Amino acid sequence: MIKYSFAKITLLLPLFLCLLTSCKGQSGKDISVDSTSKSTSGKSTGPKLVKTQESDEYQNICCGLQDKSGRLWFGTSAEGLYSYDGKVFTQYTMADGLICNSVRSLLDDREGNIWIGTRDGLCIFDGKTITTVLIPKDYMTALNSSITYYSTQSTKETVWSMMQDKSGKIWLGTGDGVYCYDGKYFRPFLDKRFIINKDSLRLKMVFDMLEDKNGNIWLASGMPPGEEGICRFDGKTLLSFKPRQEGWFRRIIEDQNGNLIFATRKNGVLFCDLSADPISESSFVPFPQTPALLNNSLTTLLNDKSGNIWVASAYGKNKGDTLGGAWYFNPLAAKATMTKVTNREVLFMLEDKNNFMWLATSGTGLYRYDGKNMVSFTEEN
Repeated sequence: MIKYSFAKITLLLPLFLCLLTSCKGQSGKDISVDSTSKSTSGKSTGPKLVKTQESDEYQNICCGLQDKSGRLWFGTSAEGLYSYDGKVFTQYTMADGLICNSVRSLLDDREGNIWIGTRDGLCIFDGKTITTVLIPKDYMTALNSSITYYSTQSTKETVWSMMQDKSGKIWLGTGDGVYCYDGKYFRPFLDKRFIINKDSLRLKMVFDMLEDKNGNIWLASGMPPGEEGICRFDGKTLLSFKPRQEGWFRRIIEDQNGNLIFATRKNGVLFCDLSADPISESSFVPFPQTPALLNNSLTTLLNDKSGNIWVASAYGKNKGDTLGGAWYFNPLAAKATMTKVTNREVLFMLEDKNNFMWLATSGTGLYRYDGKNMVSFTEEN
């Protein structure tokens, strides 16, 4: 269980709000937590993922994971959260306690809690109860006054990415910046005065996070007002790299040698050898990819347990054509050729403990690939 007391939080909240009002504009203040919760068992949809929220063809599965018990979890852009135990899908929506049916990120923490990052904020599921955790909006507004880029699809509270580092600290990439949870408080990452941030990075819209083999934190800056490139924090200094003038990164993965591979918006797949010292923009080089994979259609990456690199795209030259899909290849093979497994537009990929690949497609489609066959797990897909 998460190490904070909701009872204590409730008692301290009035005092905290009073302190917050008197400290607007200042830095270095801990952010307390308000919470509401709801016990739920979800709604079973049977052996297939069934859509119940009237989502359209443009909705999709945005994120997923396999927890310590082996259960699969999939977050969608409009249908809430699904879990799959190998036999039955269970759906969780606002009716079950979610703050929003648009789920953008998921995290299985060390205690087995599922953290659910949504368009409208953060929820935590302990297996019985879905709890909404609120970072006070007044604090966020005091730190960042511009609201020109927010919309119904992207708010200040949207949690785009999450990560638990080796020390146990949880990182959140929100529409309003990066926050850290130390087991007691949420704090704005950039509120730490010792951080050297010469480029005045704001870290809004961080789409992905990764801690490398050396303990450096890498943050993939996304769409406006992000576009700050790929950012690295070494414990003291925060730096931004924009190789090939690329400011929009979508995904970071680590290969079996501990080097990093990046999915970009305009420049396809980039590779960075972390043994190079120091790291500079010239350290990011193009990664081998098939000419059929157009740079501006790249969606996500995955490094499977066998060392194969998977690359996916939403489409080719035109939306709906058959040039998009998913490929895999072994970069260490004598002749590294990319093998295509589907022409469908692929937006998210997950490998389970049985080495099956799960591919999410437009229209909230979900397929499982066993190396030979592609099986649909979505009703009416």
